[in-house]
Amino acid sequence: MVEFVYSNVEKEMESYGFDAVTHSHCRMCHGGCGVLVYTKDGKVAKIAGDPESPIGHGTLCSKGLASAQLAYHPDRLLHPVKRVGAKGSGKWQRISWDEALDTIAEKMNGYREKFGAESVVLGYGTGRENEAAIYRFANLFGTPNVLTAGHLCYGPRISTGIITCGSNPIVDYENKPKCVMAWGNNLVIANSDEYKGEDLSVCLDSGSKLIVVDPRLTRLAARADIWLQLRPGTDAALALGMLNHIISEKLYDRDFVDNYVHGWEPFVARVREYPVDRVAEITWVPAEKIRAAAQLFATTKPGGIQWGVAIEQQINCADNNRLLLALMGITGNIDRQGGQVLFKTPKINNVGKFGAHDQLSPEQIEKRLGGERFRLAGHFAIVNPKCVWDAVVTEQPYPVKMLFFISSNPVMTRANANAVYEALEKVEFMAVADFFITPTAELADIVLPAATWLEMDYIGDFWKRHGYILPRRKVVEIGECRSDHEMLNDLAHRVGQGEHWWDDFEQGLDYILEPMGIKWQEFKKMKYARGEVSYEKHKTRGFSTPTKKFELYSTLLEKWGYDPLPIYREPVESPVSTPALYADYPLILVTGARSPGYFHTENHQLPHLRELQPDPFLEIHPDTARKLGISNGDWVLIESPRGHVRQRAKLFGGIDPRVVGAQHAWWYPDKNVKGQGWNESNINVLTEDSYESCDPAMGANSVRTLLCRISRDPEQRGRGQAAS
Repeated sequence: MVEFVYSNVEKEMESYGFDAVTHSHCRMCHGGCGVLVYTKDGKVAKIAGDPESPIGHGTLCSKGLASAQLAYHPDRLLHPVKRVGAKGSGKWQRISWDEALDTIAEKMNGYREKFGAESVVLGYGTGRENEAAIYRFANLFGTPNVLTAGHLCYGPRISTGIITCGSNPIVDYENKPKCVMAWGNNLVIANSDEYKGEDLSVCLDSGSKLIVVDPRLTRLAARADIWLQLRPGTDAALALGMLNHIISEKLYDRDFVDNYVHGWEPFVARVREYPVDRVAEITWVPAEKIRAAAQLFATTKPGGIQWGVAIEQQINCADNNRLLLALMGITGNIDRQGGQVLFKTPKINNVGKFGAHDQLSPEQIEKRLGGERFRLAGHFAIVNPKCVWDAVVTEQPYPVKMLFFISSNPVMTRANANAVYEALEKVEFMAVADFFITPTAELADIVLPAATWLEMDYIGDFWKRHGYILPRRKVVEIGECRSDHEMLNDLAHRVGQGEHWWDDFEQGLDYILEPMGIKWQEFKKMKYARGEVSYEKHKTRGFSTPTKKFELYSTLLEKWGYDPLPIYREPVESPVSTPALYADYPLILVTGARSPGYFHTENHQLPHLRELQPDPFLEIHPDTARKLGISNGDWVLIESPRGHVRQRAKLFGGIDPRVVGAQHAWWYPDKNVKGQGWNESNINVLTEDSYESCDPAMGANSVRTLLCRISRDPEQRGRGQAAS
């Protein structure tokens, strides 16, 4: 627990005439960076990085710097509204919070009485750190269906980490790993989850070795000692090949393997099925580079693996994660200082307890959509989205009558966007809480005005695994906007959950902090709190798994009927698995490359961020573009068997000529048309969501690895500048 030390803040205030400064923590992406918010005349006047922050250390990205543009945007929703007329009509009527919440509560209670609580589905996206409150509400209401991004983003790391070693291992950048392997993660752009790019950059500046696994020449790949440019979707094969070399050359940590691993012999047998030369053919990575990378990582200690969602948005999602965990484990880098640490949070009522997961009855848990098919996901209360869309459209296995999306825009972010749109058009009642009337909100019956991070008190990074919790302090109040936590606390009283909630949500923050023996008013005066830091805990306690060991052979997956050992599956669409389709769609499409200014569907309205990138672009190798008659900056049509969209061509030599790379979640809030261009450039119009294409245990959609064809758009319509 650390008190604030004020440095040059007073001088800054005096120089620019600011009235006050608030120390807080940003939440424009996955959050955590410390900020100084300067105000004048009751409005945010400047935002800067806080040099005393343990996360960010004074650095701040373009999104954080643009926070005030979001808060004060002229198109921002500032009061509740209800739809007038048909869905998508664009006609709204202002209503009070009481009318909005009373209507939502009446609908929820009515559907629960007539169709069962499971007929109501709550959902959230990247979140405003509202996950625990949403699960608390859902579990107490009785619905097992909470629709998240967790089937293909972060949830797989948590779930596979828990079944393998008891938690999610985090790279200990504070103690400078000597080798970092960045796998499917462009950290200096993405700033994902527990991590910020500044930590990795400082680590590399100190001399750490870098291995990058990515089909694209990212900034990190350009800086790497070894860049493994794999065929998209073959990550599991590559990891198995690296493990094969490490085991064959006896580069593994024998003490760890002999004393702390479960399933070593069957695991070795599985790995031997993937000799390096075979893996080189599968992945397009030369065998000598695979061996060199495996050698470097296994012999340069301590080391860590910086992993990201790219490995999770594939049919190999769970096994990709398990194989990277195996690489961490057998090289002796698990829970090692400077390696991959199992950090502990402070003594708080954590996300699991706050989420009231023990309050959902076994009978209702059995009704979780997709729970029997995707049992690893179901075990962690995660739902595959297609299961929800199908239940809306077909009413099987039971009808879903109401959707309530909080900080989520699934029309843009979920696979097979046309199917998503169809389900949202059909559902009987839908409520949305967001900053703007998004393409998803256009289809809602009621839209609630959500508060930004500048407008709420909360305990930041409450859900993460790096061991910190951070006070997020309310700076301003804008319109009638309310935090998701306050809104749910109020709604809970209206649906009969009042005894489990509070008179106001500050008491909920007190509840989280209760085991620490402090209240929110005390915590908000502190800089942060951090859990006890210790290493190699398995030497005295074992791991928190059924066998108390690091499970290379998963006893839980075996119990649920899955292969207990990781394996490589060829992508559902590929030159190998679907050669006939490949003849018609001769390019491999990767999606989801991050932009500095955008966070999934967010920020396209903000002038400073839109200026950084006015249009979506498709990365194409110059040789491929030349053959197709495409020039840099041309609008191109991208087609898959599901449909077509258009993005600008960006000629890029850092991608294989057989591969193209598209951006995701693009819409046009500046276009005054129905749907705001939701299907014009949205790459999820092209992506697949069939059950057969999903990871069999986790339900992750294969949105990163598809087949496509491209051509120059003959109309060349549209605004914006050429990609550069």
